Amino acid sequence: MADAREIRRKETNVRSDYVTSRAWALEGPSIQIDPLFPYYQNRSADSIAEELQLAGYRTVHYFVVNESQVNAELIDSFHHRGMAVWALVIGNGTFSTSHLPPEWPTWKMGLLKELNDGFERFSPFSKEYVQWKKEAVSRMLREYPFDGIEIAEPYFPEWDGIRRGVYGDIGIAAEQAFLEKYGLPVPEFLNRFAAHYYKKTPDAYAKWIDFRVDAVNALIDEIINGSGGAREARQDILVATWSLAVDGGAVSTLRLKEWQGLDAISMIGRVKPDLHVLQTHWPDWMKRNLKADYPGSYESFAAPIRAAFPELPLGIQADVGSRANMVKDRGWLNRFQNTVYDLGYQTWTAYEYHLGGYMYQEPPVPLAASIQGETEVVVSFNKRLDPDSTGGIVTGGQDIDEAGKEAIRMVESIVDGNRLWLRFNRLPEIRPFDIEIGHAKDTPSLWHVKGKRANETPSGTRISVSD
Repeated sequence: MADAREIRRKETNVRSDYVTSRAWALEGPSIQIDPLFPYYQNRSADSIAEELQLAGYRTVHYFVVNESQVNAELIDSFHHRGMAVWALVIGNGTFSTSHLPPEWPTWKMGLLKELNDGFERFSPFSKEYVQWKKEAVSRMLREYPFDGIEIAEPYFPEWDGIRRGVYGDIGIAAEQAFLEKYGLPVPEFLNRFAAHYYKKTPDAYAKWIDFRVDAVNALIDEIINGSGGAREARQDILVATWSLAVDGGAVSTLRLKEWQGLDAISMIGRVKPDLHVLQTHWPDWMKRNLKADYPGSYESFAAPIRAAFPELPLGIQADVGSRANMVKDRGWLNRFQNTVYDLGYQTWTAYEYHLGGYMYQEPPVPLAASIQGETEVVVSFNKRLDPDSTGGIVTGGQDIDEAGKEAIRMVESIVDGNRLWLRFNRLPEIRPFDIEIGHAKDTPSLWHVKGKRANETPSGTRISVSD
């Protein structure tokens, strides 16, 4: 794939410092973040970038809710630390309609039953929606220096959707497109006595399945490769495609194709991405006792992709805490990572960084410290701190008690995200010296799962400070 990207750059006569300097966007651990969560609010962008860097990540997937409202300072902070940033956009709808044109209701999918779950689903058969989405993504890529673009959840609803009633698209746009292509009405899914009930017309239903797969692939292809699309807007941009994987038995791949219009092989062949990601489906990630080695059950999805595209990097996405009963701790995440690499995946990611069990279970501990100016020290922790965390005292300088010198005392303490800014009346002249941290707590009010108690830095915790 690296050779293919180089050929594409030569053809367009464009060279990208983003791609060449952050090639690790395609490999190693990565993490998803949604900057709209309270955990990321009211703190500096660089404190967010530093916290993720200290957690061991060199690549992040920035969840974009609104393509016209992106935190440019946060992207710059990641880049300043040498971290790659993917723009992750949702393909089949939106959580917010405030940025959409007035005609957006005409884009909606037709479903077997109406849902009021806070997510508006849009039809890939709506030419107006596809055009708007393509323009929005392209404009975003021209305005913000993302390293990559990925369209997650481009598929139709839903796993076992016909039985559950959560099935689409059966709206006007889908009806017209199917009629134009095949001269047939959309199969009937509710009335089993109808002449065109889907189980009575297997040939028409087979055409309907292929028709839906083509619609999903066409949506992605148009946004990425269409005239005025992502690759035209930014010839240097990396592209990732996403599809679902689920441990649903030997026919899982066929079920996803039938129910949700997903066929990874044809998707990859059409879009020609630089990376493909298998997204853990909700029937798996919602399991209370999901084992960390569960990616082994996805080989029926991964193996055909590797066989068809042996040079294409393959990644996998997990969920570490969307619901209180399935939060994953650090031990689980480490075992998951080892499994992923053992199975031959090049990269992995998880939704969403601050949802993991480590947030609830582990105390804030200092990981780095640096001197700023004449009298300030910045101590960086593994997680966000309560603003009332008080700071620390200097304990290890050899000249602290030197006769004739003023005793060292802390003058001011300020919290910025995971950082504790400490100002002293003076600092020891001999380095290194130690700072003992006192009364530093984390932030239960900002966590996804409520009702948890705060963790506090263990008594006597120290960190060494040098120039």
